[in-house]
Amino acid sequence: MVSLLGFTVITVDVSAVTLALPAIRSSLHGGMAGLQWIVDAYTLMFAALMLSAGALADRAGARRAYTVGVALFTLASLGCALAPGIGWLIGARIAQGAAAAVMMPASLALLRQAYEDPARRARALALWTVGGSVALAAGPVLGGLLTETAGWRAVFLLNLPLGAVVLALLTRTAPSPRRPRPLDPAGQVTAVLALAALTFAVIEGGHAGWSAPSVAGASAVAVLAGPAFAAVERRHPAPMVPPAMLRQRGVVLPLVIGFAANAGFYGVVFLLGLYYQQLRGMPGTEAGLMFVPLAAVITAANLLSPRLAERLGRRPVILVGQAVLAVAMFALLPLGEGTPMWRVVFLLVPMGLGGALAMPALTALLMDAVPAHRAGTASGLFNAVRQTGGALSVAVFGTLVAGPGDTFSLPGLRASLVVAGTALCATTLLTAWVFARERVPAASRRAGWTGRPRD
Repeated sequence: MVSLLGFTVITVDVSAVTLALPAIRSSLHGGMAGLQWIVDAYTLMFAALMLSAGALADRAGARRAYTVGVALFTLASLGCALAPGIGWLIGARIAQGAAAAVMMPASLALLRQAYEDPARRARALALWTVGGSVALAAGPVLGGLLTETAGWRAVFLLNLPLGAVVLALLTRTAPSPRRPRPLDPAGQVTAVLALAALTFAVIEGGHAGWSAPSVAGASAVAVLAGPAFAAVERRHPAPMVPPAMLRQRGVVLPLVIGFAANAGFYGVVFLLGLYYQQLRGMPGTEAGLMFVPLAAVITAANLLSPRLAERLGRRPVILVGQAVLAVAMFALLPLGEGTPMWRVVFLLVPMGLGGALAMPALTALLMDAVPAHRAGTASGLFNAVRQTGGALSVAVFGTLVAGPGDTFSLPGLRASLVVAGTALCATTLLTAWVFARERVPAASRRAGWTGRPRD
């Protein structure tokens, strides 16, 4: 219960703020770049720090790390709710993302600690996963309802009582053992610099111009920090991202697919929140309710995906899920100011169905490709890459839809959908090609992958 509740809170925060953005803009007088940073400040810190948060949880003990993460997340949420300006809000969102990164691996470790029986642990993990998916899909609904009924600050204030409940429940949780795990501070710093500089360059380049000194400086930092991260990881005795892992197709392919899928999903949710409220003039409650069918489809598809993978194999489920998600991007191209709302809701069904079908099978595929002692590292890397995909899509798509005077641009919306759809088509074709090259024994086809995991 403690793990599920905390995981739900940090997942809701990823998407709930999307529906609050127009109200925040009106209240704090920010532009499109500020709105992009409100989303990406959280997502980037969540992604970058997750790479080493698992080692931190092992060193401090899962319960202690989770307690610190929940306390920091709750305080940062209060900081968001009290923000007098965009800069303050972005800073508090950075703190929220850092806390969420600490909470994520610690919540899984607590789950492992609570259930020694593999069967009960598998059921608990399935509930944890479904809870996260439901929270991600329901976030816009909750954000819209709270913004319209109580104001945008209520989106963050809701985390305070929930955080207090989690902290109270943690006092009844057994202490966690501490394990010696080396940290990789140089790798962590270079990872944060590379992601933050790249995102800054994309966001500010679209608004201030690509020749602006700040954009050029950020681009230079990103270009230098990326190779520096790779060099640090090659030399560190216990790197956050073992270079050998990135030479495995069973790892690289899920990372590429996860990046593209999250870029499409997060990017479209960000765009639709602005489309509903800025272009169609819908109030927050009505805009939030437009996401209810999407949340229902994602929940149902998440539950269905493991059963389909067991019956048909993981590979067909992953391929079909990606293809449906790619088609969903192009299906949204006709959206305009006069598109009937029932048609908009109907066109969102493939987006929820495709991603929710592919992700559980893709995660299982990744876990099968690495040895047991690398499962935590692989999971952290996978989630970090997915979050990075979402952050960069918000950066790119927000730049494309910013019309004159920071108005919402329909041509920019369509350009964003084409970018997302093309990327997903490319990953679908890449996946089909990789799977076709695999020589899968008949007894292994149902498992959906082949090849002995390598360290």
